[in-house]
Order: sequence, then C-alpha cells, then structure tokens
Amino acid sequence: MKQKDFHIYLTEQERSQVIQSLIELKNSLIAHGRYADAVDEVLIKITKARKKRISVRYV
Repeated sequence: MKQKDFHIYLTEQERSQVIQSLIELKNSLIAHGRYADAVDEVLIKITKARKKRISVRYV
C-alpha cells in the first residue's frame, strides 16, 4: 500500500512556531521518561524540507 504524501505551506513565522512546539513536546516527553523518537523524525523532516516560494492570489 502506497503512503499518501502531504504538502503543507507555511510562512517563516509559522515554520518557526512549529519547530519550537515540537522541541517543547520533545523536552516534555524526555522529562516524563518517554521516548521522543517520533518527534525527532518529524523535526528532521521539517528542518530538511525544501523551501518553495509560491504566490498567492486572492480573488
């Protein structure tokens, strides 16, 4: 079964907020003695994601 690809378009501010939230989640999980491997994988994907400039037209 093929996995679905998801695309999300974020501004620099939104991207920064997502990264900070994931870091806080990771720190919280570590403080409670739980595994944070899944959060690490998402952080890596977001930080290595290609940045694409798009233009938005409001009609």
